Amino acid sequence: MFIQTESTPNPATLKFLPGREVMGEGAVADFPSRDTAGRSPLARALFEIADVDRVFFGSDFISVTKKDGDWKQMKAPILGAIMDHFTRGLPVIEGANEDAGDDGAQYGEADPEIVAQIKELIDTRVRPAVAQDGGDIIYKGFDGGTGIVFLQLHGSCAGCPSSTMTLKNGIENMLRHYVPEVVAVEAV
Repeated sequence: MFIQTESTPNPATLKFLPGREVMGEGAVADFPSRDTAGRSPLARALFEIADVDRVFFGSDFISVTKKDGDWKQMKAPILGAIMDHFTRGLPVIEGANEDAGDDGAQYGEADPEIVAQIKELIDTRVRPAVAQDGGDIIYKGFDGGTGIVFLQLHGSCAGCPSSTMTLKNGIENMLRHYVPEVVAVEAV
């Protein structure tokens, strides 16, 4: 098994590509701490490695965020844990997947047509782009009264020094261009 690694805009996160499906198309799972990894044998194994701070599974990749460690010492054990997991044929998530990307949380009231347009733009233009960088951005709501779109950052996007610039200069400008009712974008 050959596992590729890629750097991400977040220097604390590396993206690992095992050459096979991890979560499947459109599905993600975020483990911001060891305590949240209970249903995933792979996430538990990765958290056993010193200085692993966060684990994120995308459709065909795994992003690992480190605390303070050096990638030179961490990379080999991470690659070993991923290879061991897949060669043993273990499930990525045990039981039914309850970690759906959009849990339906809403912030404010909005016109359903506007919400559908915002969701479509995020799903077709934003999510594929940030997945290339080892992360994900999930729509959480739109307040029609204030014009604010609420998004949640996952994977390498969470805690990335570039995330504010991505939200404001990239996503906010794009949404404002296509959906005039959007005034701003905020992370939740």
